[in-house]
Amino acid sequence: MDEAHLSSNSAANGLPGQTSSPTCTPVPARFGSAPAVLHEIRHALARLIETGEPTCIDLAALPFGPSDQEQLLDALGSGEVRASIDALGETRIQETRYSGVWLVDYYNTEGERIGLQIEIATVPRLLQAQPEGLPAALDALAARLATMPSADPASPAVSHPEGNPLSNPSVAGSKHHG
Repeated sequence: MDEAHLSSNSAANGLPGQTSSPTCTPVPARFGSAPAVLHEIRHALARLIETGEPTCIDLAALPFGPSDQEQLLDALGSGEVRASIDALGETRIQETRYSGVWLVDYYNTEGERIGLQIEIATVPRLLQAQPEGLPAALDALAARLATMPSADPASPAVSHPEGNPLSNPSVAGSKHHG
């Protein structure tokens, strides 16, 4: 018996003429990996705080027993932020109850799970804008603004008493009181 013990209502299991249906009582295999992964997450979160270095833990690569993953996911819980990406299948990103600890769940186009990772980062990698795509985004936004009435590409959309705070380094990091 691998992962379940069988018991029967019959005192003499398997006697000829005995018609009892066995009751299967699953006993989950526990390898004890969940606490070890939680410790790794704690160390990765400390490293993120100290150095800014993100960490990715591939849960598919770990020796999990059937109840280990459930125990880990229960311990992590759910936070306030969720995101979904639809590209060659759905990817669901869920903040856990711990800020900076994200569950990233990958599915193929048939809806089958193909990967499950825990990412320890301020923002998950998949949600970050790719730097090589930013110039094209800037050009597309400028072209869009050029088609709008009274669009002046040189003026900021919102007036600010000291100019555009995003383009003025002396203003970008300051707070206004007054």
